[in-house]
Amino acid sequence: MSQMDDILITFYQECDEQLATLETGLLAMEEGDTSQETVNAVFRAVHSIKGGAGAFKLAALVAFSHVFETALDCIRAGKLASTRDVMGILLRASGELYQLVVAARDNTATDEAHTQVLLAELKALVDQPVAQKTDEPEDDEPDFEFTPIGVMEIDQPKAVGFTIYFRPHQGLFEKANDPIALLRELSQLGEADVSCVTDALPALSSFDPHGAYLTWTVRLTTEKDIKDVQEIFDFVDGDCDLQIEPLAPPAPALAILPTFETPVHAEPLVGNENEEKPPASEPQNSQNKTPSVQPTIRVELDRVDRLINNVGELVINQAVLAQHITVSGLSKDREVKRSLIELAQLTREIQESVMAIRAQPVKPLFQRMSMVIREVAHATGKDVRLLTDGDATEVDKTIIEKLADPLTHMVRNAVDHGIETREQRLAAGKPPAGSVSLSAAHRSGRVVIEIRDDGAGINRPRVLASAISKGLIAADAQLTDAEIDNLLFLPGFSTAATISNISGRGVGMDVVKRSIQSLGGRINISSVPQHGSVFTLSLPLTLAVVDGIVVSVGSQTFVIPLSAIVETLKPDAASYSELGGGEYIIPVRAQYVPLIDVGFELGVRERNPRPHEGVAILVETENNSQCALLVDKIQDQRQVVIKSLEANYGAIPGVAAATILGDGRVAMILDVDNLVSGRRNRPKSSPLQYARAS
Repeated sequence: MSQMDDILITFYQECDEQLATLETGLLAMEEGDTSQETVNAVFRAVHSIKGGAGAFKLAALVAFSHVFETALDCIRAGKLASTRDVMGILLRASGELYQLVVAARDNTATDEAHTQVLLAELKALVDQPVAQKTDEPEDDEPDFEFTPIGVMEIDQPKAVGFTIYFRPHQGLFEKANDPIALLRELSQLGEADVSCVTDALPALSSFDPHGAYLTWTVRLTTEKDIKDVQEIFDFVDGDCDLQIEPLAPPAPALAILPTFETPVHAEPLVGNENEEKPPASEPQNSQNKTPSVQPTIRVELDRVDRLINNVGELVINQAVLAQHITVSGLSKDREVKRSLIELAQLTREIQESVMAIRAQPVKPLFQRMSMVIREVAHATGKDVRLLTDGDATEVDKTIIEKLADPLTHMVRNAVDHGIETREQRLAAGKPPAGSVSLSAAHRSGRVVIEIRDDGAGINRPRVLASAISKGLIAADAQLTDAEIDNLLFLPGFSTAATISNISGRGVGMDVVKRSIQSLGGRINISSVPQHGSVFTLSLPLTLAVVDGIVVSVGSQTFVIPLSAIVETLKPDAASYSELGGGEYIIPVRAQYVPLIDVGFELGVRERNPRPHEGVAILVETENNSQCALLVDKIQDQRQVVIKSLEANYGAIPGVAAATILGDGRVAMILDVDNLVSGRRNRPKSSPLQYARAS
């Protein structure tokens, strides 16, 4: 990979950050925050993307961001009010800017017609102030305050320009910024006399190709304000040395000056005489710098993954060491036992710290969903608002990446199928604008994400009729409300009467379910007619480790994820009942749950005729139903490192992944939901035929 490729990658990484800033700022403006700080942050985000895109000659991205920032500049100048309609256009423009960045990064095509529509809307906003312009003085510069220094008022001429001293740092180039592009923008403010200072160039033998050695001096003749000059350097603030000094205006031909001496300095003639001036060594715009933030470093994801894998091996080796010490009898020694405990605690702390490096807040994902909602709402003519809660909740980066597509499906469906039209909502006594809520929270070692809408809810008669007409269920099937709701996840299911670019092709919710299950998660639905629906996703915090209970079944060892376990039971001979064919049920708090023989279901052994000799582990499945898994013995509760089974061996029904135990053996991690649902869909006499991968 060339150095330019590295810089381009950095540029796209910076774009992600700028797009997040842009979305946050626009949403704040939509809520009424029109402070100059917020508006400037939004403007700088678009301006930064435009500057970097120009350096890499990304014409489509430059053209769109230029019109976008022009509209934002009108808001900054007070020429355009941030009304709801205006903010709607700007928010949809931010979504289009995101799509253009992705298209440039992935070298894919964009919807040119859609881009042109938004460009036309943005240009209409820019032209709007001109149409509404009143007869105001043309030479009106409210941002420039001039207080002459002296004891008498004279006709002081305006500043004729500035001298700019500009020295880039290495970080400026690493972020894909181009000094030439900045100098080119300066020249658009007036007549620029540019000279390059090369005194800092080292000898060729000590030349660093990544270094920054050049300094530019620009004598700019312009009537623009100093703020116009500073704006050009806003998005490289902190990555360069910058000093802006106004040129001394020429003395008037006939002027009577005071008799005391006043040395002529190239300082801004603003403020008052008692104002403290910054030291000469500091750039003039240092007072506008933002407060320092927590320093960060940018690390390639592959390096983090390798570190996580090594920590996983450390966890395994710690378990192996503990196993050997226990077998050898050394664990009876007090000091050895204490050292083992300290090693286990330290290993866990290291593992949690490393996993925290990959943890990211779900806020960027939620912000991306706001773009989806705006686009679908605009396409369907509905008025929908997004509400978020818990967007600071952190989840493993891998899970966030794989969650984007299924979450997009559900959000689109919530707007298209859940939220009613304005007329329907008014007729039902609801507010004309619908709402979709996204919330995230940590619960019991997992992250729970809810997608809630206040629409019409699931039309269960329509869902049932559609499933029957498509042959997905029998015509005489008797289903509960929960079972009808779960028909939405059947492959090929759809209630849309017509096919559109939003829905109707029967592809979506079944993909959502498989995607969530592939992450080790579960999805549930609850719906109340005329009050809306709630989709609840329960996901692991990470895909690298899992807390589980190690159990014995016949000659095999399995791990049951702790997140699926409710409690453990020791059945006695009188507590369970046989239904026939070797099927058992067991009472748990005034209700009966099926007792599933794990050994038989996985083909490890014949059915256990004496369940009271084993241990029942009560688990909860994805639809909130409960089952009891029958195992022979519980060995231990521990944290295990997840190893991909499909990548190293192959897919096994009822098994999610594998792990390595302290004695070096391979143990299968059970997929509880797949084990239970697979049992329901096959003949009772047919086990899964567990492949003995170990």
